[in-house]
Amino acid sequence: MSNVFIVSAPSGSGKSTLVSRVLEMDPKLLFSISYTTRRPRGLEKQDEDYHFIGRDEFERRLALGEFLEFAKVFDNYYGTSRRYYEQALAEDRDLMLDIDVQGARQLKQRIPEAVSIFILPPSREILEQRLRSRCVDSEDVIETRLRGAADEIRNYDQYDYVLVNKDLEKSVMRLKSIIEAGRLRMARMEERIRPILESFQIGEVTGKK
Repeated sequence: MSNVFIVSAPSGSGKSTLVSRVLEMDPKLLFSISYTTRRPRGLEKQDEDYHFIGRDEFERRLALGEFLEFAKVFDNYYGTSRRYYEQALAEDRDLMLDIDVQGARQLKQRIPEAVSIFILPPSREILEQRLRSRCVDSEDVIETRLRGAADEIRNYDQYDYVLVNKDLEKSVMRLKSIIEAGRLRMARMEERIRPILESFQIGEVTGKK
């Protein structure tokens, strides 16, 4: 049984950096690369950062039921392909997703046991600084992202964990700790501990004989 870890955050919160660092540290994690209809930004690469496809192709895949979740953000579609979840199950790995609040809500409905993590910037001012430092968005886009961040942050209480990304190294270790804690939940450990419990029961019965 695979664990599913959902990571959400406003654009500019450092989510992608955190996720990348943890993926490098944990080979058991499989990252789900999202599909999107928006154009690549900056140094983004096809099939590494996103699967960039046209709107018609996205809607065709959507009609075929290929997405576990999808959302429309700033007039562009984003979606998670079902094939990544199936791959994680087949390879006995855990799946990590970098998706927005809309997608996280849909995925939790489909997979209630998924662990959800919300990344918060230390403040609005710092988020704005990070957005401007990327030098990839116009002033209008930055203002739109800041308004969108306020809307997303209002949903933080729907998540299992909240991580304030103030110090990168500490945040990486905290995210890694959350993943380890998720793997040790009782529901996930039951298959592994059942043989141990059975061995004790057998021992007790043998002892009584």
